[in-house]
Amino acid sequence: MIKICVIAVGKIKEKDYLQALLEYEKRLGAFCDVSTVEIKPAATPEDPSPSQIAAALSAEARAIISKIPKGALVFPLCIEGKAMSSGEFAEEINEAASAGKSICFVIGSSHGLDASVKRLGTGISFSEMTFPHRLFRVMLFEQIYRAFTIISGKKYHK
Repeated sequence: MIKICVIAVGKIKEKDYLQALLEYEKRLGAFCDVSTVEIKPAATPEDPSPSQIAAALSAEARAIISKIPKGALVFPLCIEGKAMSSGEFAEEINEAASAGKSICFVIGSSHGLDASVKRLGTGISFSEMTFPHRLFRVMLFEQIYRAFTIISGKKYHK
């Protein structure tokens, strides 16, 4: 069974988002071994300067990189990443599974991801729009679930 790790900067506290994540984790249990690692965001002032943002991203990158499972195929989630359909996303997951690789998706902080993390793998963009991180994490889990239903020929995907 393929292992999927989601590394996310920040913690979700809102009950509704947590319930949605738990539902998708439960559904995903039929297809993969999924885990989430939450990284504490680096502290920044209310209106950080570019150098303060860079320092925060660098600190977060060190924490993220230390948690990436050895040998995992890394997909940084970033606006400048590759846009793809749900079917194409499913193909990426299926190729990794067929090769016996684990997958690690990385969600950055509100300031994004440091270049050192982006260079670790193929970036994926869900949209040119900006989403709240708690909502985006639910969207990612839903798309991972959708990908497995596409791969297995289930009727969920339309």
